[in-house]
Amino acid sequence: MNTLLPILRALRRAEFMRASFKQWMLALLLALPLTPWTAAAQPPGGQPKLDSKLKLPPAAHAPAGFVFVPTSWCAFFPNLPGCPVQLLPGESEVTSFGSNPGNLRMFTFVPQNLAASRPLVVVLHGCTQNATNYIDETGWVQFANKFHFAMLMPQQQLVNNSSLCFRFFDSNHNQRGQGEALSIKQMIDKMLADSKLNIDKNRVYVTGLSAGGGMAAVMLATYPEIFAGGGVIAGIPDGCAKTSDEATQQCGVSLSHQAASVPVKDLTPQQWGDLVRNALVTSDPNFKGPFPRVSIWQGTADDTVNPQDETALIRQWTNLLGVSQTPQVDETIKGHTRHQVFQDNNGKAMVEAFFVQGMNHGTPIDPGPGDDQCGKPAPFVLSAGICSSFFISKFWGIIP
Repeated sequence: MNTLLPILRALRRAEFMRASFKQWMLALLLALPLTPWTAAAQPPGGQPKLDSKLKLPPAAHAPAGFVFVPTSWCAFFPNLPGCPVQLLPGESEVTSFGSNPGNLRMFTFVPQNLAASRPLVVVLHGCTQNATNYIDETGWVQFANKFHFAMLMPQQQLVNNSSLCFRFFDSNHNQRGQGEALSIKQMIDKMLADSKLNIDKNRVYVTGLSAGGGMAAVMLATYPEIFAGGGVIAGIPDGCAKTSDEATQQCGVSLSHQAASVPVKDLTPQQWGDLVRNALVTSDPNFKGPFPRVSIWQGTADDTVNPQDETALIRQWTNLLGVSQTPQVDETIKGHTRHQVFQDNNGKAMVEAFFVQGMNHGTPIDPGPGDDQCGKPAPFVLSAGICSSFFISKFWGIIP
């Protein structure tokens, strides 16, 4: 029975009765301790043992590149978490960047001939994804090369979360000065301190999808002085969840593709804003503002994160930025996506929201040769007729 428990739990996590064949097959494979294993080095004693909590081999002290996936699986499932990923031209891994209390990996992307005082974009992948594929599939590499900005890509590790989700829902990781949030801050500090890059410290931005979107909201709220802007895609408001149970019971997150049935806390804009302000009073009492501008995205048919989370994010950030809850612009772009803009008294866009009609859970892309097109379809990177990376970059002002 003990042997079956990891398999049953993995299948439950993938929702065996609802998921596709590939989804439950991957869940099954991840639960089976087969050999040979791909690894930079084997731990003492040969084959690793499965951790009873994570259902994965313990690797907290493994060197970079140490993975625990049978080599034969990678031939059939190259995107399986833990399979080797070929780095892109201009991409590299940084292995020393501070105490790294969140045990994350750090990747960077620097275009050729990057001039001084250029922006930095922090890109956070979603669950089951990795940093390299995500920036490539969503068009961020395309725009970084064309418009000359650097990128930082934190990457989750299997030993931290068996689905490779950033832990935006964990109070040990979603607060200033702790866990994954601090690890990401240390990565940013590392890049800003690099005299060869000479990045403009006033033009640092963060964006992410799903759990990465949730962590992007965490970073914007807990380290607001660092960022000039953010982009949250299918994420949840900062402060909504302090545990995974709270996320899946009160913050609209569903592991069974039934997000519409999972409620989102019914808070006023003031209450959503106070979750951020009250935390800062304790963690950074000297912060006086301003908060960063934010672009918020979600599909109207998202079955993993309740679309009401987008409404909650709008309430939170319009309140934090002191602008009206009523958009000054409410239009349809690309023929299908609703776009709202919330401006300050000078007419500057402080918050914008995109409601991508009919799109499920993922980052919207628009493959093609046009200036505002981008992307390569992949799991949770969805061809939706609009390139979010372009419009987010446009909102921030890092592309003309």
